Amino acid sequence: MSEIPETASGGVVWQSSPPGSIYDYIRVASFSIGPDGLVEQWSRRAVDLFGVTAEEARGKDPVEAFMPADLRERGHRRVKEILDGKEWTGLVPFRMPGEDRPRGIAEMYVMPSETQTGERAALCIVVDVRALRRIETDLAASQAIFGQSPFGFLLFGTDLTVKRANRRFATVFGGEADDHRGRTVHDYLGRAEADRMTTALRRVLETGESVTDFQIVGAAPGARDRRHWSINLYRVHSGSGRPIGVAGLGIDVTRRHNAAREAASARRNLALLNEAGARIGNSLDLEATARELLDVAVPGFCDLASVDLFQGLLTGDEAPPGRWGNSHDVGYGAGSAELRRVAFASAVSDTPLRTDEGHGPDSGCCGPVPIEVGAVHRYPFNSPCAGALRTGRVRTVPGAEGDLVQSTLVVPMVAHDTLVGLVQFSRAKGSEPFGERDRALAVELAARAAVCIDNARLYRREHERALILQRSLLPPGDPEAAGLDIACRYLPGTAATEVGGDWFDVIELPGHRTALVIGDVMGRGLRAAVAMGELRTAVRTLAQLDLEPAEVLSHLDEIARGLGAPIGAQQSRTHKNRGPELSEVYLATCVYAVYDPVTRRCTFANAGHLPPVLVEPGEEALLLDVPPGMPLGVGGEPFEEVEVELPEGALLALYTDGLVESRDHPLDEGLQAFRRALTDPDRPLEDVCDRVLTSLNTGHGEDDIALLMARIQGLPSEAVGDWRLPREPRSVGRARELARAQLAAWDLEALVDTVELLVSELVTNALRYGEGEIRLRLLRDRTLVCEVWDAGLVQPRRRRARDTDEGGRGLQLVGLLSSSWGSRRTPRGKTVWFELDLPDGEGAAEPTVEQLLSMF
Repeated sequence: MSEIPETASGGVVWQSSPPGSIYDYIRVASFSIGPDGLVEQWSRRAVDLFGVTAEEARGKDPVEAFMPADLRERGHRRVKEILDGKEWTGLVPFRMPGEDRPRGIAEMYVMPSETQTGERAALCIVVDVRALRRIETDLAASQAIFGQSPFGFLLFGTDLTVKRANRRFATVFGGEADDHRGRTVHDYLGRAEADRMTTALRRVLETGESVTDFQIVGAAPGARDRRHWSINLYRVHSGSGRPIGVAGLGIDVTRRHNAAREAASARRNLALLNEAGARIGNSLDLEATARELLDVAVPGFCDLASVDLFQGLLTGDEAPPGRWGNSHDVGYGAGSAELRRVAFASAVSDTPLRTDEGHGPDSGCCGPVPIEVGAVHRYPFNSPCAGALRTGRVRTVPGAEGDLVQSTLVVPMVAHDTLVGLVQFSRAKGSEPFGERDRALAVELAARAAVCIDNARLYRREHERALILQRSLLPPGDPEAAGLDIACRYLPGTAATEVGGDWFDVIELPGHRTALVIGDVMGRGLRAAVAMGELRTAVRTLAQLDLEPAEVLSHLDEIARGLGAPIGAQQSRTHKNRGPELSEVYLATCVYAVYDPVTRRCTFANAGHLPPVLVEPGEEALLLDVPPGMPLGVGGEPFEEVEVELPEGALLALYTDGLVESRDHPLDEGLQAFRRALTDPDRPLEDVCDRVLTSLNTGHGEDDIALLMARIQGLPSEAVGDWRLPREPRSVGRARELARAQLAAWDLEALVDTVELLVSELVTNALRYGEGEIRLRLLRDRTLVCEVWDAGLVQPRRRRARDTDEGGRGLQLVGLLSSSWGSRRTPRGKTVWFELDLPDGEGAAEPTVEQLLSMF
């Protein structure tokens, strides 16, 4: 019974214990034994404990009914002693009626009693031992978990006051654990955090929904540093399920919070470095590189930033600006050497950063003066900026009172021990101050930009020399070809690596076909460049003969073998220990490809060069399986050809090893990086070239880099007229009719007379001197090409007809009226062709009367 309240009249009202009291857990049962030793009364708790109803238990001998057979004799003795007036307490195994084996153990308290007639009886109190042991275990576990927990533990009542706190909580917030009873969260936290916590407690108490990782911030009593705690809240219930409060488990996660903040800072810095690698140094322009640095730094790293470069570097002085640590080199005297502000960026204000006045009376500066972009200035000798330039070390400069800036990192820009300028990173007041990790990142950003700027300086110095070589290697003008969009790049090696032997070319062939060539003479220096020039000239000459790619490489191989120069007697004496050496051997690699825009098929032959890369629309870049063959100059090995059909819009890339191989990474990694750089082939071709050069390590300067890229744009079907004619005289007239109709469809009536005349000559020659079926084909692109095919192997030869000859002037007429003409072998015969300029172009002048008469 929990309460015995009194009424207004003074009477007593009995009230049962509330649900969830201790008696619900203990499970106390009772029954009485009469003078005859039989059960007289049987409580409801006994019914629950033994599973026997009162009707079944009354009148039975409890020893016979509930005790095992081997204990009954002792049990009868105990009952007799009890009825004689003795009390007894002990553990008694019991069984259910009808069962032989014990079911449980009861702790029994037997008290003698008397009936109304004075006879001896007994009252028995029974407790299930198993329930007692569970309670003891639960209490011990609860005390161990609550009292010995390394985390702060609180139990809030339904009024949200502390009912119990553990030792760990008291250690943090002071006093003994019992001292915290009756307190609220407002006694521990600031008002805002306490209100949040109270709201969370009330929500858990009302809804029963647990709250995990509830973050609060506060300070322990007597401590200044703010701590971060993670709180887990859950509602606590009695045995009957009635809510009796909220339990809170608090964990100090300050270290975890700081570690997470450090990790976030590290991730941010890593992302900035990755971005810097991608964005800084995309051009060889000094000012552009400085702006790229600030684009990365603001606002991701700082709020304001500026870059100053030495004026001598910007004006193109041959001598480097200086080496850090040498005041003479950098021009110190009254102050720093002249610098120019080349870039400024701000996320908080458009006002330029002020000059560094040195923050002292000896600074020599009357006050802070804003520096505009483009202004030339000097830093005072005693200023932190000048000191950073002298020592090459980072300086941290606090902001002045009333200034927007909280602090500034002054970082010298050093590349290869060469000082090129100064960068200042500033954070405004209210931002997080710079830390050691920020200093390291600032140095790294400045170093990356400095390397790019120094490379740009070196490039500017060597630019004129490189242009001469570049112009000699590039095809004249912008390369153009029928059915191809072409872009190319050439980057010469640095002066330290001398002149290289890389070259590429785009050669127009008859029938609007195009030869794409790229090659690399092994070795360096002037002799390698001369050999490259000879091979390049030979390729153009052989291409005009319209040979198959494998034949071109075979001829080039013979030429390369003849390029070695005999070693003179003086040179032989110098190298006499090396044995007899008759000549230097020049080796070269080369890929020669011929593309036909009508069929969109390309025939490749390779002499020891890196394989071409093909990117089909919607597919990944792949290396074409072209047999590499032996390098030019080795001799003795034939070259193989591979014909590949290229889909419309595909991208073909030819390149030299300088693009994909360097000391920093092996060839396989370079090829993979090259293929990854071609993942977006739909962009303009010039942009694709730039992306390749910026994505790959093209600034190593160890070798020349040549890149030739072509996007496939085959001739549309409406730009091609193709007919087959029987081998009979009337085919000449039929050819004229077909040509006339096709020219009319193309709005080229101005060329009808000339084309009809020349087509008649070529078809007539095919009938007279050729074999097999005749094929007529007209191609319209930037020019008009007419081809006549037959199966004969005899090539036409232009000759001068005698005055008495009735014929023999057909090819003379073709050569006179066309802009160019020729013949080439085919797998099944030959093709004779001529080419005419379109009417809207700069077509060849009409032949004069004297030219026409010269044929007779």
